[in-house]
Amino acid sequence: MKNYDVVIVGAGPVGLAIAVGLKACGIDNFMVLDQTTEFRRVGQVIDLLPNGLKALKSLDDCAYKAVKQSGLDFSQQTKNSQDQKNAKWVQRNFKGEEIQSFPLSYDTWLAEYGEGRVSIPWYDLQTTLRQQLPPEQVQANHRCVNLSKETATGTIRLDFLSNTAKGINPYAHWSSPPEPSPGSESQPEASTSLRAKLVVAADGINSTIRRLLYQNTPYEILGEPDYSGFAGIYCLQIEDNLPDELKTEIQEKFLQQDRLVTVTTQKVNSIQDLRIVIFGVKNSWRYFIHLPIEQEKLAGKTSEDLVGLVLEALTQDDFPEAIKQLVTFSVRSQMKSRLFYIHRATLDDSLKFPDTTNLKPCLAQQLPWSRGRVVLVGDAAHGMPPFLAQGANQGLEDALVISTLIARLINSNLLSEEEAIADIFHTYESLRRPLMEKVQQATLDRTSYYQGEQLTTYQQQVYNRDFHQLKASFV
Repeated sequence: MKNYDVVIVGAGPVGLAIAVGLKACGIDNFMVLDQTTEFRRVGQVIDLLPNGLKALKSLDDCAYKAVKQSGLDFSQQTKNSQDQKNAKWVQRNFKGEEIQSFPLSYDTWLAEYGEGRVSIPWYDLQTTLRQQLPPEQVQANHRCVNLSKETATGTIRLDFLSNTAKGINPYAHWSSPPEPSPGSESQPEASTSLRAKLVVAADGINSTIRRLLYQNTPYEILGEPDYSGFAGIYCLQIEDNLPDELKTEIQEKFLQQDRLVTVTTQKVNSIQDLRIVIFGVKNSWRYFIHLPIEQEKLAGKTSEDLVGLVLEALTQDDFPEAIKQLVTFSVRSQMKSRLFYIHRATLDDSLKFPDTTNLKPCLAQQLPWSRGRVVLVGDAAHGMPPFLAQGANQGLEDALVISTLIARLINSNLLSEEEAIADIFHTYESLRRPLMEKVQQATLDRTSYYQGEQLTTYQQQVYNRDFHQLKASFV
């Protein structure tokens, strides 16, 4: 059985960023393991905002430069430098009037917050970070099924299963509607076990490690993620035979000179407001919509059903006919859906959704992010819907803090001292939890946080921090 200083469970961007941070600090005895049978193109485009990029740069400058080079700059759609600078994501009402907008240009964000904004496909971010690490230290096809404390060795034993069956994580990625397929034979499974002085759980919103960590504790009920009440429906392609008059109306009234636009009801600017995002590039159009819907109503839906759900929601909220007509031209084979889940950073009663009435009254106000030699990071600790694009960015902040603290512990030869381990985990949590609570509340309550002066305050608190100074404060 192999022994490691650190085992990171989960080879998504957050887990890999932690490994990159350890390597940058001179730590080599670690392993990153992931349950996916192979690293393949999954996920969607995510936005790395100033706080995430600052954290990555403080973590490792080479990784930061590689990610920036792999990213997309939506403002580069035009050769005109002034148009690039003015590129923005606009929110409009039913009349096509601008409600608010956000810049897309890297330089605009850089001037405002000291760092830019980069969009990058999830898989490209994962691949870029993997390439910063020795390939033998990042292994797929290892599904964690158990962990246990071994007092005699001062380690955690982790048990994994491996097989050749492919699967989709319903909590993490967009999925296509189910298609009839013949039953497949069960695949043989091989077991692997190893020991680690520290275990870092970066295995996402449906974290196996969190479930095992909360097992047989008052928090057991929260081992599983909660459904947020919202789902996403995404159309990757609109039919080519879109009528010219409809194209003209969508372009001139809603998109105007922009590449993407959000059309919304503009009731109270809350998460309950239905909004549809339309992308228009030359003759290639697509859209996605955040839909308040019961979890059961999305189960087993066909492509035609998904289009029907979108049209039903748009009709209910009196969206313009042009928007509804656009949806009817959705290419059915290009429809995808995703349920949005949450794992709350706090059980504060001010968070009104999801429903908290079924939680045991003995639960503390703060859910533990660590226990013994095991610590939760990223979505495993504080997963949330993607409404403010902070999931990956907050995960990179976690990676900076926890990798730096673990490296300090190892370099001080304190891996055998449980009190020292508890101390660094407490430091990590005290640094990260207060901000995470604010970000999660802002994500769930757009009315209070995401308009006027509250929006400016939120942006300054999240984007405009000095991460080098932050890192120096706990090194």
